[in-house]
Amino acid sequence: MTFRLPKPPSRAVSALRPPAFSGRLHDARTATAVGRWLAAAFGVCLVTGLVSHYLQHPPSWLADRLPTRPVWGYRLTQGLHVASGIAALVLLLVKLWAVYPRLFVWPPVRSVRHALERLSVAVLVATAVFEVVTGLLNIVEWYPWSFSFVPAHFAVAWAVTGSILLHVAIKAPEIRSHWSRRSKGTRALPAEADADRRSLLLAVGGAVGVVTLTTVGQSVTSLKAFDLLAPRHPDHGPQGLPVNRTAAAAGVSAEGLGRWRLEVVGPRPYTLSLDALRAMPPARARLPIACVEGWSVDADWGGVRVRDLVERAGGRPGRDALRVTSLEVGGAYRVMEMGAEYVDDPLTLLALTLNGQRLSLDHGFPARIIAPNRPGVLQTKWAHRLEVL
Repeated sequence: MTFRLPKPPSRAVSALRPPAFSGRLHDARTATAVGRWLAAAFGVCLVTGLVSHYLQHPPSWLADRLPTRPVWGYRLTQGLHVASGIAALVLLLVKLWAVYPRLFVWPPVRSVRHALERLSVAVLVATAVFEVVTGLLNIVEWYPWSFSFVPAHFAVAWAVTGSILLHVAIKAPEIRSHWSRRSKGTRALPAEADADRRSLLLAVGGAVGVVTLTTVGQSVTSLKAFDLLAPRHPDHGPQGLPVNRTAAAAGVSAEGLGRWRLEVVGPRPYTLSLDALRAMPPARARLPIACVEGWSVDADWGGVRVRDLVERAGGRPGRDALRVTSLEVGGAYRVMEMGAEYVDDPLTLLALTLNGQRLSLDHGFPARIIAPNRPGVLQTKWAHRLEVL
């Protein structure tokens, strides 16, 4: 007796087949056009991100050589970093939309080379999505994960960069053939496809422009009237400036500052009361406070030059570094170090006033550091100890 296996239902067979995509914009030309913009956004984001990282965590050989000019340098680079990262999020979504039919190619793996190509794309997509999503959540200071954001973001940035370079190397012939309308790979496309593509790219450019315009006002204050989507407005906060970390969050209270003294440690250590600090030769500087989340504001600061305090303690401005300790209970930046270039700069102040008024508690009363071309997390608030290194 002969047994025959029943034929599978036609539905089961069709379920194994990849879906069909008839849209004209899911093609290599569209992917290449959007990919150029996305690569530019990631490039700006990488370079400015490296500037931010090494200003915050300089290696020992660089710590005393970090430039203090231009004073608005970090404000510019970090503003570009956040703006390009937000633009990259929009562009990444469009790029994935343009190429997602290729996820359903059949058979899924045709050769070893094809398998490696698909693996490289998987790494690229995973790392790129991780970077833009975690970066966006960092802007709003929401951390729904257990790992430390800064080292993870920095490490994955290199993975993204390597993945992009590998992807471009693998796809170089295809990218070259679809780079422009006159390229060899686009001659056979119908005229309607070009019209649809232009409409798509105009829409994408408009979306990037709208998102940028409604968020960049947090750092470009001339556009603050359009600051609708950014998590902070440059004018909102105590004394007209935003605040990331309040005194309450840092565990600092007005009651605990009744006997505050500034301790300066060096070859000739000394302590100063707040009245004694105010009696020292005053200094003023107009400097931006620029935070890693992308917002920045110019302000007038008054106080005492840090180099005068270091020199009085027997330090050598221009040669000695400085360690600053805050009164805050905890936090990654409770203790901060600044290199000799910052210590020697006449615009680096132990600030006591902001825009002509005494510092509010949330802005670091009784004293805080303010220095040119420096991330906001290193402009230590509630300073109570300076140690000459």
